[in-house]
Amino acid sequence: MAGAVYLNGGFLPLAEARVPVMDRGFLFGDGVYEVVPVYSRRPFRLDEHLDRLDNSLAGIRLENPLARAAWREVVGRIVADAAWDDQSVYIQVTRGPMEQRNHAFPKTVRPTVLVMPEPLLTPPQAQRDAGVAAVSAADIRWLRCDLKATSLLANCLLRQHAVEAGCAETVLFRDGFLTEGAASSIFVVRDGALLVPPKGHLMLPGITYDLVLELAARHGLPADVRDVLEAEVREADELWMCSSTKEVLPIVTLDGKAVGAGRPGPVFATMYGWYQDFKRSVMRGG
Repeated sequence: MAGAVYLNGGFLPLAEARVPVMDRGFLFGDGVYEVVPVYSRRPFRLDEHLDRLDNSLAGIRLENPLARAAWREVVGRIVADAAWDDQSVYIQVTRGPMEQRNHAFPKTVRPTVLVMPEPLLTPPQAQRDAGVAAVSAADIRWLRCDLKATSLLANCLLRQHAVEAGCAETVLFRDGFLTEGAASSIFVVRDGALLVPPKGHLMLPGITYDLVLELAARHGLPADVRDVLEAEVREADELWMCSSTKEVLPIVTLDGKAVGAGRPGPVFATMYGWYQDFKRSVMRGG
């Protein structure tokens, strides 16, 4: 790992970073996180990611340990020192260590703050051209999926379900309706229009989700943000997974059955072009 990580006020090599065994993030998953994509050393929508971090911290009743200016300074140094121009900056805040293992919050809270870079790896051209396979599963996660919490065991199990099926993602349904993927937002295309579930407590308010809807509105692509039935997903003309690292990626089979024509569709091709134009002009400043 090139460059430094930030841990509790200092910068140091990743191999030297340590947290106490009694940290509540380690014992309980009591913390939240963010992942900020960086293009040409420009953090993408950093304020929006930090706003979401604020919301997650408020949701778990943990005061933000850094002011906005301090967050920007830390992320700026991490980005500048890393070896890669394109990066994925991981931010994690836990409630910190406790004297004895106890579910109740400690009287004195000393949050653990970690920021570290990784290379940003987006899907290769061949994968975008061919599309990917997905499986479906019942959404077994908790009822506050709008909080980007570190307690991700359910997501890990659902992601492993996809891996063991030789697929790229698990599409989640709850009570007959689409929620999202194990690690992505899911967009449906039917009759030339987008269908996507609205933000709420059952899904993460995605930054890439917002961008896709913004691009659709800017270019006149109809988008219907509403509850989406499982049947509408299974009868889709196109299906996409979207995230900071995957960007926009077409799903061409679901549970072994072809989605639409079984290949990336024309609406995906159009949206992907808009996304890349936006990336060049705004994210990279070109």
